[in-house]
Amino acid sequence: MAKLKYLVLHCTATPPGREVSSDEIRAWHTNPVCKGGRGWSQVGYTDLIHLDGEVERLVANNEDANVDPWEITNGAKGYNSISRHIVYVGGVAADGKTTKDTRTKEQKLALETYVKDFHRRFPKVRIIGHGEVAAKGCPSFDVQAWLKTIGINQ
Repeated sequence: MAKLKYLVLHCTATPPGREVSSDEIRAWHTNPVCKGGRGWSQVGYTDLIHLDGEVERLVANNEDANVDPWEITNGAKGYNSISRHIVYVGGVAADGKTTKDTRTKEQKLALETYVKDFHRRFPKVRIIGHGEVAAKGCPSFDVQAWLKTIGINQ
């Protein structure tokens, strides 16, 4: 068990309007490489925000300030044992390649509610975008600038 240090925000890197199911994400992450997956033992995210703003729990956790071994998700290499990960559906332009903030109005509201509640419960946990700890454009928006617009200063 390790102390929770980060909440990492992600995108599914899918084009605008394309919904993604939890089963699809599980397949992407846990299917063997020979079947198009990454071969991970666990999905990469704790929670998923759908296009309509619904938040779906992908991996159970006990909602405390620790990351138990059974709560570890594989969202950011080197940070998983000390992080929780949330993903929103979207994050690339219609071309399927260019990073773009495609969050719907409902996703923006759901993510703001989620992050504010998380920050209230765990004020010492740093909220970051995946791209802050990996060479990636994920989650396709500037998390630190966005946090300031919703009243969170870390």
